[in-house]
Amino acid sequence: MENHNIEPMLTTSEVARKLNLHVNTIRRWSNLGILKTYRIGPRGDRRFKTQDVDELLQKSGKTK
Repeated sequence: MENHNIEPMLTTSEVARKLNLHVNTIRRWSNLGILKTYRIGPRGDRRFKTQDVDELLQKSGKTK
């Protein structure tokens, strides 16, 4: 089985910590389409690609 360089995805809490925001803000941005979200599992848990979060940081001018 080949590994296709699959990156681990971030949880809502991890993104909130990285952006120094409340988890509810991340959820709201997800709902509004400000931050691209991937839904996984039967519960529809949110996951975020690191690249998408980094691009949002660059657009806002808050690169870390």
